[in-house]
Amino acid sequence: MSESPIEQKPLNVLVLAAGLGTRMRSDLAKVLHELDGRPLVNHVCRTATALAPESIYIVIGHQAEDVKEAVLHELDGQKVVFVTQEQQLGTGDAVNAARSFLENSDSTLVVLSGDVPMIRHETLAALVQHHHRFRDGETACTILTVRLSDPTGYGRIVRGGDGEFERIVEQKDATEEERQTNEINAGIYCFDARKLFSALSAVKNNNSQGEYYLTDVPALLKDAGEAVTIFQHGDAQEIEGVNNRAQLADLERTVRRRNVWRLMLEGGVTFIDPKNAYVSSDSVIGRDTTIYPNVFIEGTTRIGSGCVIRPGSRLVNAAVGDNVEVRDNCLITDSEIGDGCTVGPMAHLRGKAVMVEGSKVGNFVELKKTRLGKRSKASHLTYLGDATIGEGTNIGAGTITCNYDGKNKHETHIGDRVKIGSDTMLVAPVTVGDDAATGAGSVVTKNVGPGELVVGVPAVALKKSRSRSDESGS
Repeated sequence: MSESPIEQKPLNVLVLAAGLGTRMRSDLAKVLHELDGRPLVNHVCRTATALAPESIYIVIGHQAEDVKEAVLHELDGQKVVFVTQEQQLGTGDAVNAARSFLENSDSTLVVLSGDVPMIRHETLAALVQHHHRFRDGETACTILTVRLSDPTGYGRIVRGGDGEFERIVEQKDATEEERQTNEINAGIYCFDARKLFSALSAVKNNNSQGEYYLTDVPALLKDAGEAVTIFQHGDAQEIEGVNNRAQLADLERTVRRRNVWRLMLEGGVTFIDPKNAYVSSDSVIGRDTTIYPNVFIEGTTRIGSGCVIRPGSRLVNAAVGDNVEVRDNCLITDSEIGDGCTVGPMAHLRGKAVMVEGSKVGNFVELKKTRLGKRSKASHLTYLGDATIGEGTNIGAGTITCNYDGKNKHETHIGDRVKIGSDTMLVAPVTVGDDAATGAGSVVTKNVGPGELVVGVPAVALKKSRSRSDESGS
């Protein structure tokens, strides 16, 4: 006869994110310090969403509005409830801040720490499953634990003679014998919500910190005859918390190493020096692309196949096509580069700049909110802002689109097959027609018609050249 399934209660998640984090020595709340380009609390929240909970409750306190803004940026569209811990009086007090929302809820509650960013959703799913299956689903509390070679600083798990859970003791309150225990509390729990809040009412603050410890709750539940179980996990790295900047740096190295190794082993990407490349978890890189040392690939950057990204370049939320070469020391943010383009060296693309297939920008060229057309070139010392440039156009060295009049930004439109002479100033708003040209040092203040050549300060028409359409009809 098959085992009857255990009916699971609705699932909610509670994230503790109210603390200051004094050991960070920072004016910034600890959970807002970034790992892999995102706040610590956002990592926890993203993992929580993978459990598909009914709601995610975030306990906020220090710098509450900033934490709230960060979480909403991560959990856009998710059901999020913020609860405020008025004073930081310990983890028990933090959970108690959500009492009015959850104490009468017939649900399972997963409690997470906002400063433990490496926990995986697969681990949490296994924790919840263990919680539901222990004692036929009548479990009051399940505690996630790991064993550490050096458990210093962590609360210890004390087991009874039968090997079952007895209590959690904090490092500062532990006896010398208890400190020898290497099984530690990860600060991650699964509770029956009603039983949790019932036990919280009995928690006292008679400890060295004068705080209300959530860690007292499991022992109170056990003493009341409730089922308390331990889920021992094998990967200690997942439950590493961030208490200071050195620990944050260690986790950053871990995440970076994982990202680079994954791309090499699974994605077919070449890293010339893997220890000196920085790639975010949310970035994607195509096969047969080569990444040189001291390259930073951040945010949601997408790089195609067969590309070369040379030393010193930084790409943030960029979209890069196939067979693109980004030469040394380029900065590319929030911009798009089409197939077969060449960028740099020392070029700057920003503000949703777009390079269409086969176009080129060279050294000390900046594109801002500009579309550079197919096979067009801006090879040297040029600023193109708020501009649209057609196909097959050449922008001479030292060209500037003068897009700001002191109050407003204006657009420049340059057509196909245009030749812009060196040191040309294009005073927007202005349009340069197809097949037109400007002489070196021209200041263009008026529209230039198709096929015209303009020179001077201000630029005037010198002659009207035959357009390509004229030539094709001759």
